[in-house]
Amino acid sequence: MDERELLERSGGPVTRTRLRDDLAALGLRPGDTVMFHTRMSAIGYVAGGAGTVIDALLDAVGPAGTLMVTCGWNDAPPYGFRTWPRPWQDAVRAEHPAYEPESSEAEHDNGRLPEALRRRPGALRSRHPDVSCAALGPAAAELTADHPWDDPHGPGSPLARLVARRGRVLLLGAPLYTLTLLHHAEALADAPGKRYVTYEQPVLAEGRRVWRHFRDIDSTDGAFDYAPVVPEGQDPFETITRALLAAGLGRSGRVGAAESHLFEAEQVVTFAREWIERKIGGGRGIGGNSGAE
Repeated sequence: MDERELLERSGGPVTRTRLRDDLAALGLRPGDTVMFHTRMSAIGYVAGGAGTVIDALLDAVGPAGTLMVTCGWNDAPPYGFRTWPRPWQDAVRAEHPAYEPESSEAEHDNGRLPEALRRRPGALRSRHPDVSCAALGPAAAELTADHPWDDPHGPGSPLARLVARRGRVLLLGAPLYTLTLLHHAEALADAPGKRYVTYEQPVLAEGRRVWRHFRDIDSTDGAFDYAPVVPEGQDPFETITRALLAAGLGRSGRVGAAESHLFEAEQVVTFAREWIERKIGGGRGIGGNSGAE
């Protein structure tokens, strides 16, 4: 989409002031701890680009508020490299650089904002190479410290700490399936057939590059087989997020030209965990037959 199309979509330039006011109208408040997902093109023409969006978010939450994003690692070795011919594996093991929270690029598929936020002075990033999070603000250290090596979406993770802080999640023009916090609900859910993956990545340990094994829910192909309980062709996270909105658990509005949604993190996890346990587990676990759809 070219500049002219973006300008027409947003009815002129989307400025820092316009973004700040739209975010406040959506419900973002000073002092909030908020994890955000953004699709820049949906907002329209943003004067100043990604930096302006971050500035506006900081304006909205104020000096007492904290921003968080999911980063990952763009240059991580492929999960399947262990199936490569042995000489190729050996070459990767010998020379692939280690993940470094301060310098390793955020996953490009997550958009421009994660990389822009993690580069901000004062931003901190968690130690887990595959699902690292970055945060900026007074709660950044609390959110990112000691990210568990295994089960990195579960207890003790940045996602769990966001919930404990009564944080919020903002989809700023981002598709409904990008609600990463749902992985925390999957990690906690008591339902049969939960799927896990193991993989290896290089990290730094006391200044030395070492290869470490990791175990996590399958956050790529799905922690559960959702096929029997979601519409054909629809992403399971989109299905759950639509159900959240239908239940009135979220605020919706326009930020620039983007349809955006603001959720309470605790409500997201409670609802999604119940939904999974009821749909996948037939009513097992905390949710039972709660009637949530």
